[in-house]
Amino acid sequence: MIQSLKIKNFLSFKNEVTFSFEATKDKHLEESHVVEVAKGVRLNKLGVVYGYNASGKSNLIEAFQFLRNFWFSIPDNKDEKTGIIPFKLDHDSRNTPSEFKLVFYYNSIKYSYSLMINEDVVINEKLDYYPTVQPANIFERTIDDGVSVINFGNKIKVSSVAKDELTIKCLPNSSVFAALNQINIKIEELNNAETWMKDQVMQSIEPLTRLQDFTESLVMKNGKCKNQILSYLQKADFNISEIYSNEFEHEILEEFIADSKKMGMPSKQIERLEKEHVIKMPKTEFGHTVVNNDTKEVFNLPIELQSDGTKRIFGLSGAIFRAIEKQAFLSIDEIESKLHPRLIEYVIEQFIKSSKQSQLLVTTHYDNLFDEHDLLRKDNFWFTEKGKDGSTKLYPLSEFKGLNRISSIQKAYKFGKFGAVPNIE
Repeated sequence: MIQSLKIKNFLSFKNEVTFSFEATKDKHLEESHVVEVAKGVRLNKLGVVYGYNASGKSNLIEAFQFLRNFWFSIPDNKDEKTGIIPFKLDHDSRNTPSEFKLVFYYNSIKYSYSLMINEDVVINEKLDYYPTVQPANIFERTIDDGVSVINFGNKIKVSSVAKDELTIKCLPNSSVFAALNQINIKIEELNNAETWMKDQVMQSIEPLTRLQDFTESLVMKNGKCKNQILSYLQKADFNISEIYSNEFEHEILEEFIADSKKMGMPSKQIERLEKEHVIKMPKTEFGHTVVNNDTKEVFNLPIELQSDGTKRIFGLSGAIFRAIEKQAFLSIDEIESKLHPRLIEYVIEQFIKSSKQSQLLVTTHYDNLFDEHDLLRKDNFWFTEKGKDGSTKLYPLSEFKGLNRISSIQKAYKFGKFGAVPNIE
């Protein structure tokens, strides 16, 4: 589980900010919301981020996503850009490295990963773990005259051959983990962190992310998943009574074949392309139960004819099922996109009830959640606000005093008590 992420000089985050899943001492909904991952370490399953448009909500999710991608991206050459984007609204930040520090738990062991990076190279990369209450270094990677230098901690057993091989593969613009994925060596402490990031940090979901194919594949392979997804769909459209999914052959190079014909490719080559370049794709239909003249009938409609909201909840339900199944971290930007407010509450409620150590981070403008006292805790809520210099501030609701004396957190938010609302005059 993720404990915290510090961000500095990345996108709209100019000054250092920290997002944390650490729970406050509040015992409200403790059993369903809070996980004790180690003695005295209590982490929330859910984070909900509010802020007006362009205040930096999406950039918080992008920070998590950048780290996941960076760990495993292998550049084509050492001159390729790292993909980092520093704060661009002042002269100093443009030429200053970006910094991250991610603290997480895997198998009850605490890990701390830090990264200092600019647009061209990794300046410093470090991974510590806590076999006891004291930290121990796994590796620290620096840059010397454009070449990566990797040093391992005293507790880490690595042969000189393995270290040399890892160093050769570690380009100055990529992560140690990207190099590790290219060679056949085992460093248990390093492999554990790699497994956590690969298996338990999922790709983020944006409003336009297409999730339909992913969920269709889950439905075909997993009966338990199908039943849970069907329950989500029935909240969106009560007429839906069944999901039917079968495979069909789908041409994946239709445009290429069409262009090849125009370019005069020999007919035998085209025939071979048409025969060989096919893949199995799921074809999903929903059974709709309707009543006409007291007679109940079921009509099948393909997913393409469903409403945007139904397709959205179908896709989200598959991603959430996978997050719960793998005890993973999942982030969703603008969770309310194409969803009825009651569906937003249902998705969050089902996640909290079903998850054990999975975590969900969402951004939203749907402020009714503030007063859902039977569903959410006060330390679930965070805000983003943009300053006059264009940089994003990130802060939790729990830092405000007197919250228990406020009858409606939602109304207080609307009236600007916590900031993070647009100034419309």
